[in-house]
Amino acid sequence: MEGWVKALYVVFAFCTALTFGALKSLLVGSIAGLIVILGNAGIVLGLFPAHVFWTAYTLVKTSRFDAPMKVAFLLALPALFAIWLGLSIAGSVIVGVGYGFFTPWVSAFEAFRQDNESKKFFHCIVDGTWGTILGSCTVVQDFADICYHSYPLYLQELRESPASLELQPFRFIHVLGCIIVGVMGLVVEIPLYTVIAVLKSPYMLFKGWYRLIHDLISREGPFLETACIPVAGLTILMWPLVVIGSIIMAIFSSFFIGLYGAVVLYQERSFRRGLAYVIAMVAEFDEYTNDWLYLREGSFFPKPRYRKNKVSNTTDFSVRRNSSIHSKLRSAPPAMLMPSASSRSVREVIQEVKMVQVWQNMIKMCEVRGKELLDSDVITQSDLEDWSKAKNGNGASIVNVGLPCYTFLQTILHSVKAGSDGLLLLDNLEVTYLNRPRDRLLDWFFQPVMDLKEHIKVMGLEEGEIRYLEKAVLFGRNTERFKAWENGGLAPQDPIRAAQIEGISRRTVGMITTVSKLPTYRRLFGQIVKALIAYSIPTEGCSTRPIPHCVHKAAGSTRSVSSRTTASIEVV
Repeated sequence: MEGWVKALYVVFAFCTALTFGALKSLLVGSIAGLIVILGNAGIVLGLFPAHVFWTAYTLVKTSRFDAPMKVAFLLALPALFAIWLGLSIAGSVIVGVGYGFFTPWVSAFEAFRQDNESKKFFHCIVDGTWGTILGSCTVVQDFADICYHSYPLYLQELRESPASLELQPFRFIHVLGCIIVGVMGLVVEIPLYTVIAVLKSPYMLFKGWYRLIHDLISREGPFLETACIPVAGLTILMWPLVVIGSIIMAIFSSFFIGLYGAVVLYQERSFRRGLAYVIAMVAEFDEYTNDWLYLREGSFFPKPRYRKNKVSNTTDFSVRRNSSIHSKLRSAPPAMLMPSASSRSVREVIQEVKMVQVWQNMIKMCEVRGKELLDSDVITQSDLEDWSKAKNGNGASIVNVGLPCYTFLQTILHSVKAGSDGLLLLDNLEVTYLNRPRDRLLDWFFQPVMDLKEHIKVMGLEEGEIRYLEKAVLFGRNTERFKAWENGGLAPQDPIRAAQIEGISRRTVGMITTVSKLPTYRRLFGQIVKALIAYSIPTEGCSTRPIPHCVHKAAGSTRSVSSRTTASIEVV
């Protein structure tokens, strides 16, 4: 009898969430979708003249390319910007419709995972309404940061970077070849990727349904917990939309895969190898989709070799040291998604550290370290205000680059001292190879960070060297502020060791600079700066700022705020 009651409750919850979710999708989703579509399209069209000017100016000024290469890029700019306009506006429409349609609906189903039974139906109605509209504004804000801040930073780095020693002369005959290969890549990849995705979509549809229904009957994977059954039921219902989304993603990826043929021609200095790449990428995509759909291995498409030399079996961007660039090329085209054959339970998934936890933890640590530096007058309120006023944050490098670098260095040093196998963050959250988020973006950074941590551990930095490294990452080229901070830092007398410390500083700055261009970073870092500005303003009737509540404890004693800033490796 109890089983029937539970089954009826699940059916009732599913129908209720489906009904309320549909209503919210129509009412709230239309507003949120319009905000994303109009906002992103307005940003693209409004900044389009500036993007054209910035790009053309960078191509003329940079020393990374020779004259024929610059001519090739300039000739290709009209086509590239036309593709940018088409894909960005089309992508804005897809994101706006998808976000506005799915977010309120999923929120209605997620409400039934609440522990409080009496509030489940209340959350089913309320969740995903105002939050979805605010989220759409956040999407537009992050997209604006990418277009207005991140893209100019990429161009500035390209202008200021020295000429590459590996730059090979590019003859004008190659310009025509790059144009031809790029056009052929679009002509070949777009229709064939579309045909492959469409032909395999029925198999993906029915096999996905089969897997999800099998899990439902056997109570495996997402159906293991009763509270998650409504959400999983929505997955079964919406699986055709996932299939359609996979086809659209395959078509979108074909644009970039096809244009990359011009890059292969430039790298290999061979028109024949550029054409071989165009042909081989069709076979790569066919093989990749076969792997994800558990079909036969390989492909009947020809797969000519387009590289002269075999690439190394190691790469810095892979967590597994035996990965190859060939495997990265195989993973370039987005596959049509399939439910995993070895589905894990929800509890097993929850035990993993999530990417959002890492982001929130790093942001909180940055705020804590900023308050410490403010308490010791290492950074000032004027530094924070300079960041808010400076265009792209470039005029306030101490806050824009130095503060996150200092925070990142302290995290690594603390992890080394604690003997952690990974990174030890706030609240004793440890990110290791075993529990790290299975996220491609994190994979690109995790292994280089672990390499840097191992380098610092092997060097065995002395206390004075650690203090010197702290000043180097915080102030960079600002020699005046570097000398003014008397934290006990001593420059190594050994020139080799000094060069190693300088190398650690450059790698740290490079990693943070790369992260600063990612979506959501500038918005989150802006919130940190605002919090630090508010913290730096003395409250009424008080001449000094309050001491942060997170006091470092070491050896059983509580240290003062001034001494905390001079300690390099302590538990937060």
